[in-house]
Amino acid sequence: MLASGFCCAGCSYVYRLVHEHGLAGYYRIKDDVTPPADAAVFQTRDFSWLDAAQHEAEQTAGPRPPELTLDVQGISCAGCVWLIERVFLQQPGARDIQANAQLGQMRLRWIPGEFSAAGFARKLQAFGYLAGPAGAISTEGESRGLLRRVGLCAAFAMNIMLFAFPAYFGMAPSFEYAPLFRLLAFVFGTLSFLVGGMYFVGRALRALREGAMHIDLPISIGILGAYLGSLYGWLAGEERFVYFDFVGTFIFLMLVGRWAQVVAVERNQRQLLRQQPKPRRVRLAAGGELPPEQLHAWMGFCLVAGQTVPVEARLSTAEAVFSLASINGEAEPRAFRAGQRVPAGAISVGRGEIQLTALQAWPESLLAQLLQPAERTDARHLFLEKIIRGYLLGILVVAVLAGAGWWLASRDALRTWSVVTAVLIVSCPCAIGLAFPLADEMATVALRRRGVFVRAGDLWARLGRVRKLVFDKTGTLTLETPVLQNPEALQSLDDAARSALLALVRDNPHPVSQCLLENMLAAGPGEPLAGDVRETVGYGVELGPWSLGRPGWRASAPEKCHPMGDTSPAAPAVEFASDGTVLARFRFTDTARPDARTELAALAGHGFETYILSGDSRVKVATLAAELGLPPHCAHGDLSPGAKAAWLETHGADDTLMLGDGANDSLAFDRALCRGTPVIHRGVLEQKADFYYLGRGIGGLRALFRVNAVRHRTQTAILIFSVAYNVLAVGLAVAGRMNPLVAAVLMPVNSLLTLALVTGGMRSAFRP
Repeated sequence: MLASGFCCAGCSYVYRLVHEHGLAGYYRIKDDVTPPADAAVFQTRDFSWLDAAQHEAEQTAGPRPPELTLDVQGISCAGCVWLIERVFLQQPGARDIQANAQLGQMRLRWIPGEFSAAGFARKLQAFGYLAGPAGAISTEGESRGLLRRVGLCAAFAMNIMLFAFPAYFGMAPSFEYAPLFRLLAFVFGTLSFLVGGMYFVGRALRALREGAMHIDLPISIGILGAYLGSLYGWLAGEERFVYFDFVGTFIFLMLVGRWAQVVAVERNQRQLLRQQPKPRRVRLAAGGELPPEQLHAWMGFCLVAGQTVPVEARLSTAEAVFSLASINGEAEPRAFRAGQRVPAGAISVGRGEIQLTALQAWPESLLAQLLQPAERTDARHLFLEKIIRGYLLGILVVAVLAGAGWWLASRDALRTWSVVTAVLIVSCPCAIGLAFPLADEMATVALRRRGVFVRAGDLWARLGRVRKLVFDKTGTLTLETPVLQNPEALQSLDDAARSALLALVRDNPHPVSQCLLENMLAAGPGEPLAGDVRETVGYGVELGPWSLGRPGWRASAPEKCHPMGDTSPAAPAVEFASDGTVLARFRFTDTARPDARTELAALAGHGFETYILSGDSRVKVATLAAELGLPPHCAHGDLSPGAKAAWLETHGADDTLMLGDGANDSLAFDRALCRGTPVIHRGVLEQKADFYYLGRGIGGLRALFRVNAVRHRTQTAILIFSVAYNVLAVGLAVAGRMNPLVAAVLMPVNSLLTLALVTGGMRSAFRP
């Protein structure tokens, strides 16, 4: 927690920016729970693809205003919509905008020649929202289709009850409108079955074809039994078998439960861009541009600051500095000289343009392999499948035996079918069909309040099997950027010096510059000094008399020179100087996340084994492990992406939860049972993750297991209640003491009691 009261510099910066732009109304409209801003608000991001998209939209618009649809990462509530719309209207040339929080999209229209879509996207980024191209797939999620079914089935159920109530209140079969009422009840009951019931029946049949017993199977049997029994009664003129009102109500309740579950997961998925911008095109040394996918060996190409090396290449420029953090976990940037090989995935963190020669084609690139999406079949909930299998077999056996017994005893077909129908109806699968999904949905909402966002609906089915926790180091157990150890050095600078320093670090992707920029913007507004910034690779940057770089580089009292990013323990501070006079020395360090030691100790107390797998040096990994209280054999350094994946294969991936943040973790991610990430703005792992968490700590991981334990206890209590209810109710039905009418009345009563159990059981998940 910062001294300002904010959890991080990003939140402090966004809060100030909101008030500076006169948008404080956002805090009166927003949801109670919103994700914190992260370091992405300060980082340079490439929006050249958006300039091209805007140009294309203007060329094809004709006389109409040009229009562009974009996905938005981070939009979650009406407050977000209000803020995005107000920011848009403050841009020159803005015409109108429609932002949709449910779809995570916005549609823009503007005046050509005056509006800049890329400029608007950069402004949104400062407020914590990232714009991306609209997803290639349909933006309509399952929840919207379910919502339409819920609305229709609600109307059908109300109409069925409207025409069924007269019979319950004594309407004689000879009444003039009785046949019409029965016909309308049949029509609406059939519509309810086709619109809502077939949703469950279809899913159950598809699961059976795959050899699995889906949660929708018992629901489908209940729906089919009730509908077919009512259909028989309607055709045979036996009113005691006609319960279309039960059919409609049952289907409606099941749809509501399923919709609540699906909408919670989709809301978390909408926090991320469905489709990241395509890899940035590279400029060829011979002229022209190519997408990285078309690069071949021995092609010369150029990269600018912040761009990623798409394939392994040889450096042609005299010197350049690259960050390897996302490809092998090294925290500090590394200086390369002409002729050296630069690995695919390295990011240029210098200011100038660099030239390279490709040594391989894109398909051979390690980066291409790491970015390849992995196909993963949905995990089967073995515990729930056993419950469903036992439940189904038990109910079907009881129904068959009861029917056989009553038929042999009475030879009365109607009486026999009445008992069988009562058994099928009263053995309502609400505990499984409604309460289980509702408990999952409440667990998902409870985690949102702690900054943990569940993306995969089947995560709960796998989470209980986790016994090992595997962490990447850089950006996962440590913060993404180095931490400024002496922020008071910034506070001692006058306005002119701050203006010059802001110009030196702005638009500079070097981690040191990013850290200084983050601290300066969080402390207050400022205007950068005008002028061209020059860079001396590996040493620093300068603007007129001002310089920022290694000690002694531009100072009047030279010291021993160390390149910026030196990894030696004696590496001195970075110096900020004017005309050779040192104004400030900034000290940085890689720092573990604030609560990492406490959280890992608590997780170990719950029986989890914790490991660190990192591409960073063994010495650094061992040092961090000691700081966090982990034994040496649990910390492994100098691991390539393939070595990480191999370690999981050797030590058992089927009970492992993997936490990572970069492309170097991608292969291990594909093998782990569960996977999560603290980073959602690189476009690599977030789309593979089952969950992601925001903030500076890792407390969300323990919250994930704690909430899952509450969910499991609640569902166990529901099962116990359901067994007790079914033993009593089914026993009465088998004994002939319960007709289908009483069974139909007990069904909603059982549903309400079950929902009360869910609400009461999950209450502790929302406590701090």
